[in-house]
Amino acid sequence: MTETRRVPHGRTVRRGPGVRAVAAGSVGNFVEWYEFAVYGFLATVLAERFFTPAGGGAVEGLVRTYASFALAFFFRPLGAVLFGRLGDRYGRRPVLIGVVALMSGATALIGALPTYGTVGALAPWLLTFLRVVQGLAAGGEFGGAVAVLTEFAPPGRRGLYGAWQSFTVALGLLGGAGVTAVTAAVLGTDRLSAWGWRLPFLPAVPLGLLALWLRTGLAKTPEFLRRPKSPGTRPGRGAIVLAAARVMGWAAAGYTFLVVLPSYLRTALHAGFGQALLAAAVANAGFAAAILPAGALSDRVGRRPVLVAGAVLVAATALPVLNLLQDPGTSPVVKACALAGAGAVVGLMAGPGPALLAEMFPSHVRWTGLGLAYALSNAVFSGCAGLIITEAVRRTGDPDVPGYYAAAACAVSVLALLKRAPGEESRRKRCE
Repeated sequence: MTETRRVPHGRTVRRGPGVRAVAAGSVGNFVEWYEFAVYGFLATVLAERFFTPAGGGAVEGLVRTYASFALAFFFRPLGAVLFGRLGDRYGRRPVLIGVVALMSGATALIGALPTYGTVGALAPWLLTFLRVVQGLAAGGEFGGAVAVLTEFAPPGRRGLYGAWQSFTVALGLLGGAGVTAVTAAVLGTDRLSAWGWRLPFLPAVPLGLLALWLRTGLAKTPEFLRRPKSPGTRPGRGAIVLAAARVMGWAAAGYTFLVVLPSYLRTALHAGFGQALLAAAVANAGFAAAILPAGALSDRVGRRPVLVAGAVLVAATALPVLNLLQDPGTSPVVKACALAGAGAVVGLMAGPGPALLAEMFPSHVRWTGLGLAYALSNAVFSGCAGLIITEAVRRTGDPDVPGYYAAAACAVSVLALLKRAPGEESRRKRCE
């Protein structure tokens, strides 16, 4: 898909979407996932500051922290419907501006919140409220960003352009890990726990301003301009359920190996804070490296073969990777390669995933449909990952729980990917 513009002497010049459109469509994802990464990587610190009153247990506080983490995800479907319907009816640009402003503002405010030691039981409620605001904004962000990226994509490159959404997710996760690791290294554990945890949340302000500047200049997408004059506003329930099942493996494995990993390493394997963050950074580097090539490959061989390959590889390697991490005799180099490989196979799903979702829904309900499917899948299988894994490990004492969780979700995704969605192939072919 290309835009056209008039130039002097009546000539019409065709041009691609340009760097600004790609950046505007994906920058909000960076802000969103940067914050979610920081929250996940600082989960043990936040548990101490907000969820553990005097005498409370560390694991109990961590479970409550992940409960707040999960609650934000359960507001994502509401945000997907609310902002998705507005975006499908009135256009992508104004709604994308609104959601990134909400996300950035809520993230910065977390860094300024009073803790349990200052305001008592009010502290966890304030944090949870801001997490709810973030959940609503994040629910709207994904569908709009994917709609913009895939609808501006040139013919035959929708997989690659959609992959930029996932790639900026990876950059956000890496950015969150990097900023948190540097903050911890410079301040030390005591000062990080006392007040330094606030610092990684504050960059949301300049990042949000950059996102707003990019999005104010975003044009309407060609597909949005060609949508039916009086379109229906509700995507089919069957398509939403199928889409959610297709990406549940991506959601579960992504959060297991890319976000929950540091807290798992600290609580289950008793790793140091810096070591746990380094492990997360290595896994996210492998994830980032695989995303764009996987998206481009899906333009050549199809979305589903690449996604199935990624899901099968996660199911087959989840337990061996964990066993390598658990073995004290495994060299650091082998552990690093295993973590990077785990991230890379998740990247095989994240690369073509956005384009696959976009092609399952027509343009007049695309934001709502793909946003709701992704939000539902993430609410259950990402948002609850930390809570489920931490509680299950605590109750059973089995350190292999994360591997079982990721493998089971990917097995279900494979079954869903083998089923064809009505109209999916025709929509893909029309864009090539």
